[in-house]
Amino acid sequence: MNFLRRRLSDSSFVANLPNGYMMDLQRPESPTPPPISPATERKQPQPPPPSSASAPSTGSSFLSSLSSAVKQSTQMATGQEPTASVTPVVRKPKILLVIDDAHTDWAKYFRGKKLNGECEIRVEQAEFSEINLASYVNGGCMVDMQLVRNGTKVVRSFKPDFVLVRQHAYSMTQGEDFRSLVIGLQYGCIPGINSLLSIYNFCSKPWVFSQLIKIFRTLGPEKFPLTEQTFYPNHKEMVMVELYYTAYFCPFMGSH
Repeated sequence: MNFLRRRLSDSSFVANLPNGYMMDLQRPESPTPPPISPATERKQPQPPPPSSASAPSTGSSFLSSLSSAVKQSTQMATGQEPTASVTPVVRKPKILLVIDDAHTDWAKYFRGKKLNGECEIRVEQAEFSEINLASYVNGGCMVDMQLVRNGTKVVRSFKPDFVLVRQHAYSMTQGEDFRSLVIGLQYGCIPGINSLLSIYNFCSKPWVFSQLIKIFRTLGPEKFPLTEQTFYPNHKEMVMVELYYTAYFCPFMGSH
């Protein structure tokens, strides 16, 4: 290379060259990349694989369809329902048993009402004489109802969730002692809007009056006046006391 440089720098040598020879030497040639050593070639990073973004749209749609199909088959294999077909849980309505005569329609007072804003209230209304029941330790209380409304016989069986009693459970009239039904509701642990204990206690007026006597003795007659009454366990005692009263206070009665 040094020799060629010296020769080309000599003016006499250049003058003796053919015409156009130096022009051919000065023409730029396409650069040739220098050879790469094997070590450098191994160090060069490999080009990254094409990203999923550059893949055709048909390929992405196929993958999404395949993923959806695999998801559905997995749900079917595991017994799970697809997400799209899941429906909201519908709560069963709570049953309110109203024991009252037919003159008051209690269903209209609870129509459209919901318990805690979630459960609807279904009213079943009947009189004491129109229902029968059976209560169990673990099964709650099953009520059988047979009544006639507008000339139609209605027969239903259900488990009440709570009860509202608006009718006397006991009367001295024959066939109107329904205390056993009150006991059955209590036995089945049915919550009462008015206490079943108070309803049972009010079946006996002397029992209620005995509770009033306790208040009378605690507060005094000035704060809690009470009508004077006398209790006899049966009619025989009443006859004996009447005879004693007649003999003691009116000794001359009946002598004529």
